[in-house]
Amino acid sequence: MTLAELERAQKTMQQQWYDLVMAEQQGSSLEVLEQMYDTYILLAEEYNRCCQAFQQENQAALRATSAPIRKGSRINSSSDDEGHIKLAS
Repeated sequence: MTLAELERAQKTMQQQWYDLVMAEQQGSSLEVLEQMYDTYILLAEEYNRCCQAFQQENQAALRATSAPIRKGSRINSSSDDEGHIKLAS
């Protein structure tokens, strides 16, 4: 799931809501409004699935890129040595 796909799903859902509101203001029949609302709910569910997929993919990618950093990091056991270099004399 790409960011563009997620944004497209969001835009489609928002447009359907806008169209529904405009149809209500223009006096569309209850049947038409209910059909439009059902479509909006389906689009909202699709958007939620896209969000979840996008988050899962990005979390997996983040874990994959941060794993080598953790392996290479050094933890000092003594606070006295923190930030100091000892030179041999």
